[in-house]
Amino acid sequence: MEFARRPSTIESPQLIRERPEITDPLTQVVELLQPDLSFSKFIEGGGAWRVRRSEHGRPFFCALLEGSVRLEVQGREALVMEAGDFVLLPAAYDFTSSSTAAAPAAGITSVPIEIRPNVFRLGDPLAEPDVRMLIGYCAFGSTDAALLVTLLPALIHARGEERLTTLIQLAVQESRADRPGREMILARLMEVVFIEALRSSGPHCPCGILRGLGDDRVAAAIRRIHEQPAASWTIANLARAAAMSRSAFFDRFRRTVGMAPMEYLLHWRMVLAKDLLRGREISVGEIARRVGYGSASAFSVAFTRHVGVPPSIYARTRPAD
Repeated sequence: MEFARRPSTIESPQLIRERPEITDPLTQVVELLQPDLSFSKFIEGGGAWRVRRSEHGRPFFCALLEGSVRLEVQGREALVMEAGDFVLLPAAYDFTSSSTAAAPAAGITSVPIEIRPNVFRLGDPLAEPDVRMLIGYCAFGSTDAALLVTLLPALIHARGEERLTTLIQLAVQESRADRPGREMILARLMEVVFIEALRSSGPHCPCGILRGLGDDRVAAAIRRIHEQPAASWTIANLARAAAMSRSAFFDRFRRTVGMAPMEYLLHWRMVLAKDLLRGREISVGEIARRVGYGSASAFSVAFTRHVGVPPSIYARTRPAD
């Protein structure tokens, strides 16, 4: 079930230019990312096996259908995935997955063998499979995905979510049926799986926008920022939006989101500015006004410091959506 590369079904939102009514923070982030999860395959495992991968920052996902798998990501504690779990690494580098029912010998590295079209086998080819999973790569259509990925946790793990499990089962059923429109249905289903995984994993994330949106007080401030990115926000008025004291709000925001409120505001303004600059439809001065700067020069200084190049150069070197 490995599909040909196709444009993402989520079009570039050009949020301020064309869809000012969209202010839900998670929707904005997802639409700017333009995720495509149609690069996937089935894996069966039996006996002892271990696979090491190095993705050089490419997003990776795994939906565990049956059994359990030990996942080891560099710099993190090992995670044992169970049936129904969904894991997304928005920027994967070195990680290892291995069997849990039978421990692989030290140093063993398995090579997946294709046994049917887009179905691969790991471990003992004669053993009854005790693990089945759907794995793949998530392509982000945004040319600035790296900036947006920093708003997400390094590892997103959803467990025990009935809606997510149902969506994954629908995707598996669709992949096994030879019906008209299968590839389009699968692509859409996997995009919904991606969004549902982000939404359901928020309370379990150590920090990031997903964790922030799972905290009612912090979420109130994040929503205000996304609703009015050009407003003259301060810690004081964001704290009022969260119904908290300034010091308590600052600490809680930084702890849940992983950055200070004003740092998040700057980060989001730069995301929006880059989206507007790719459109090449309005002047730098107008973009400055729309993202909260009193002059083009003040915006240019902030943009250059954050992005590394002046906005005029960025607009010329980046392809339009």
